[in-house]
Amino acid sequence: MNPSTDPLVWLSALLTLFIFSFLFRDNILYQFAEHLFVGISAGYLIAITWHNQMLPNLFEPLFLQGNLLYIVPLLFGLCYFARFIPKIGYLVRLPIAFMLGWGSGAIIPAIFQRDILRQTQGTLLVRDAFTSWDTGLWTVIILIGVLSVLIYFFFSKERKGILKPTANLGIIFLMLGFGASFGYTVMSRISLLIGRFQFLLGDWLGIIR
Repeated sequence: MNPSTDPLVWLSALLTLFIFSFLFRDNILYQFAEHLFVGISAGYLIAITWHNQMLPNLFEPLFLQGNLLYIVPLLFGLCYFARFIPKIGYLVRLPIAFMLGWGSGAIIPAIFQRDILRQTQGTLLVRDAFTSWDTGLWTVIILIGVLSVLIYFFFSKERKGILKPTANLGIIFLMLGFGASFGYTVMSRISLLIGRFQFLLGDWLGIIR
């Protein structure tokens, strides 16, 4: 056992133990570490936003380069602070309406292209899928899964005849997808936990290398 002599390592280890203390019950040590993390994260985000976004993209072009067109986004940004003044609080609707309108127009086509057209193309293009029996089999399974899930969400016709077992098959594919997503989430959290234990037992206490 060879504990670290670095005060920052000790500070990180103590804060990690403060967070782990929530496993027993909510306590003041956990609340201290939680509030410290939230405060530092908020301050870091504000600093990053200022130096990487607002300063080079707004204030330098407006005040240093003299581009008066940037007054418009500056005024829109200031309208957000009108929320704190009841008499002119309605002004906050202007930038929100602009962001929703512009964001919808810019994001919806991109999402449609990425999540619908590309997915459909990848499901239907099976020309190169049958290079071997296993890839061909998985291609057929994916195609059946996609069609059965789509039929499950087709509510315009009563589920009778072939539609009923097909929709039930779609439920099975949905549960498999949700289970895989949940398992991936759990494994990612476990990997973070393992990293913390490696830090405590290795960098802090020097028990493992």
